[in-house]
Amino acid sequence: MTTARPEGLAAYVAVTASYWAFMLTDGALRMLVLLHFHTLGFSPVQLAYLFVLYEIAGIATNLSAGWIAARFGLTSTLYAGLGLQVIALLALTQLNPEWAIGASVVFVMLVQGASGVAKDLAKMSSKSAVKLLAPPGHIGLFRWVALLTGSKNMVKGFGFLLGAALLATIGFTGAVLGMATVLAVILITVLILMPAGLPKGNTGAKFTEVFSMSPNVNWLSAARVVLFGARDVWFVVGIPIYFYAILSDGTEEGNRTSFFLIGTFMAIWVILYGLVQINAPRILNAKSRTTAELISVTRLWAWALTLVPGVLAVAALLANGPQHWLTLGLVLGLLLFGALFAINSSLHSFLILLFTKAERVTRDVGFYYMANAAGRLIGTLASGLTYHIGGLPLMLAIAAGMVALSAMAVSFLVPEEETMG
Repeated sequence: MTTARPEGLAAYVAVTASYWAFMLTDGALRMLVLLHFHTLGFSPVQLAYLFVLYEIAGIATNLSAGWIAARFGLTSTLYAGLGLQVIALLALTQLNPEWAIGASVVFVMLVQGASGVAKDLAKMSSKSAVKLLAPPGHIGLFRWVALLTGSKNMVKGFGFLLGAALLATIGFTGAVLGMATVLAVILITVLILMPAGLPKGNTGAKFTEVFSMSPNVNWLSAARVVLFGARDVWFVVGIPIYFYAILSDGTEEGNRTSFFLIGTFMAIWVILYGLVQINAPRILNAKSRTTAELISVTRLWAWALTLVPGVLAVAALLANGPQHWLTLGLVLGLLLFGALFAINSSLHSFLILLFTKAERVTRDVGFYYMANAAGRLIGTLASGLTYHIGGLPLMLAIAAGMVALSAMAVSFLVPEEETMG
C-alpha cells in the first residue's frame, strides 16, 4: 500500500490541528450567540439575521480565497483565517448590553461576517491541503479527507457543548475573551512550528480561473447548495428555539438547564455526525469499490436522506403543537438524519477532491465551498422565516425538498474517465 511522505504527513497533522482549534471556537461561538441573544429577547427571524452576513461572507471568501491561496500559498490563507477569528472574538467583547436591539444586531452581524471570512479561509486551506498531501489512490484520498472532515465536526460538536457551558458559568464576555486568548496562542505556535510540504503559490494565477469548467465540479457544487440548506433550515434557529420553548420555565435556573441540554444535544449531533464521517470509507466499503461505484451510491444515499425530514414533517403536522412523543421523535429522527447526512457529506468532500486537479485544487475547492456557503445562507434565512411562519412542519418539509433537489443534482455526476473522453 502506498503511503504518504513523512513531510506530507507532518504538514497534514499541523493543518488538521489548526483546523481543530478553529472549529472548536467556531462551534462555541455559534451556540454562545444563539442562546445569549435569545435570552435578550431576539425573535427567531432576528436570530437568523445574526448569521446572515457570516454566510454571505463565506460566498465571497471562498471564491477569492481559492485564488489567494493559488497565488500566495495555502499557509497564508490558513494563518489569515486563524488571525481574523481572534480579532472577531475580541471585537465581540466590546458588545454593550445597553445598546438598542437594532444596534446590537448590526454589530453582531458585522463581527459574524468577519468570523465567516475567517472560517472559510481556514476551511479552504485545510481541505485543499488534503488533495496535495494525501497518498496516491482514491482510497487514501477518501480516508484522509474523511478523517479531517469527521474529526473537525466532532471538535465543532464539543464546541457547541463548550459554548453552552461557558455561557452558563462565566458569561458571554468571559467566554469570548478566553477563546480569543487560546486561539491566539495556537496561531503563534503554528506560525513557529509549521513544517514544509505545502505549496508556496504561483503569482501568475488569475482570478477568473476560480470558476470551474468541469461539469462534475459544477453539479456537485449545486448539490452542495441544497444539501447544506436542508441541514441549516432546521439546525441554525428552528430546532434550538423549539427545544428551548419546551425545556425552559422562564427562571434563571431553568434557562441554565435548558442551555446545557440544548448545547448537549447539538454537541452530540455534531460529534456523532463527525464520527460517521470518519468511518464513511469503511461503511461504504470504499476500498473494494471503484470511483464509478462510489458515484453511483452517492445518489442512493441522497434519496435515503430525503425520507427522514419528510417523515418528521408529517409527524409534526399531525402533532399540531409540542408533544412528548414528537420531541422524542425529533431527537431520534434528527440523529438518524445526522448519520445519513454524514455519509452524503463525506462522499461530496471526497468527490470534489477526486474531480479536481492538483494545479486547480484551491480554486475548485474554493468554488465548491462557495456553493456550500450559499446553501448555509439559504438555510439560515429559511430557518428563522419558516419556523416563524409555519413552525416545525413547514421547516422540516422545506428540508426534505432541499435534499430531494440534492439527489437530483448528483444524478448528473459521471466517472472522471467519461468526462475526459
